[in-house]
Amino acid sequence: MRGATRGAKRSAPAWLLGPALVAGVAYLDPGNVAVNMSAGAQFGYLLVWVLIVANVAAWLVQYLSAKLGLATNQSMAELLGDRFRTRTSRLLFGLQAQFVAIATDIAEVIGGAVALWILFDVPLVAGAVITAAVSTILLLMQAKRGAKTFEFTIIGLMIVIVMGFCYGLVLQPPAAGDVLGGMIPRFDGPQSVLLAASIMGATVMPHAIYAHSSLARDRFGADGGERIPLPRLLPATRVDVTIALTIAGSVNLVMLLVAATVLPGVEGTESLEGAHAAIGAALGPVAAAMFAIALLASGLASTAVGAYAGSDIMGGLFRTKLSLIGRRLLTIIPAIVVLAIGVDPSFALVMSQVVLSFGIPFALVPLVWLTSRRELMGPATNRWWTAAAGWLVAAGIIGLNVALLVLQFGGA
Repeated sequence: MRGATRGAKRSAPAWLLGPALVAGVAYLDPGNVAVNMSAGAQFGYLLVWVLIVANVAAWLVQYLSAKLGLATNQSMAELLGDRFRTRTSRLLFGLQAQFVAIATDIAEVIGGAVALWILFDVPLVAGAVITAAVSTILLLMQAKRGAKTFEFTIIGLMIVIVMGFCYGLVLQPPAAGDVLGGMIPRFDGPQSVLLAASIMGATVMPHAIYAHSSLARDRFGADGGERIPLPRLLPATRVDVTIALTIAGSVNLVMLLVAATVLPGVEGTESLEGAHAAIGAALGPVAAAMFAIALLASGLASTAVGAYAGSDIMGGLFRTKLSLIGRRLLTIIPAIVVLAIGVDPSFALVMSQVVLSFGIPFALVPLVWLTSRRELMGPATNRWWTAAAGWLVAAGIIGLNVALLVLQFGGA
């Protein structure tokens, strides 16, 4: 059985953890870093409550995605590919999903490239190639060594991310009263609404939905060995998702708190290199270096998970026999081209998040629909209140992303 789960003991539930921690890296990608730092620098603690709400919504979405993979032994891309009545409709749906994967890679490769430029003066294009190569190696590792090795590697990078981004908070912690004040829901003008929509829109990423169902399938899918009973897997999965989203949510909150504490009103923090420079000026070179190292780990880990999702989308919706390297090149080349033709990295990062917002309905709505079908899910079918919560989250996130687009292009 994949993931070395055979013979797992009842007293060792840790053996059942891991997929959610890998999927949770999607919540710590360079796009999240840029949005959180900008929100804290511009509005202080005002949007703390948005991060908390976003994390609660993300918990439900990621649990439903994992449950889908566990109950069906298929990824969401495979399940959707089986349900399209015509080849044309399946390919059209696959094109938008692959376009989302490309946008994901653009954001994450840019983050890695910017980090290499900050740390080692590596040119952006060369940094993009290095980031892409490392993520491809990690994907090959998953294919050759199995889910467990991939999980341990990504979790190791997550530890670096946590340490790097939390270092600044240790140096200059915020006042508890200010943080509590940020938990009161409110806005301060159109720009704060735009940033709130950006935070929510960047939280539930389409590729994280595809990836988690696939990760659960790869870790626990039956391949001739004994399958762990679903009633045992589901409680462990809830714990796994809780741990992963607690870590990811806390780190996102830390980014905002660091910016709110030491960078209020500082110009240029809407870009990653600007945020790095501002942290260095406020907290010293060590804090700036830790930020850059965490950004590099963020780019490497998130692009590896994004590549994993893109590979699964290609196989499930396009049903292609293209090699893993060939599939990887389809998503990574556009990211390198964007930097090679001189597009501003910060602009490309923002626009990639806008593109991702278009893909959310195409991933989130099918997820809630599939997990509510008894003939597919059996005893793991959503209860009515779970389905209602899922549709509420879907409607809320889609609405906020519409607001993001309106504010972004409507001149507000």
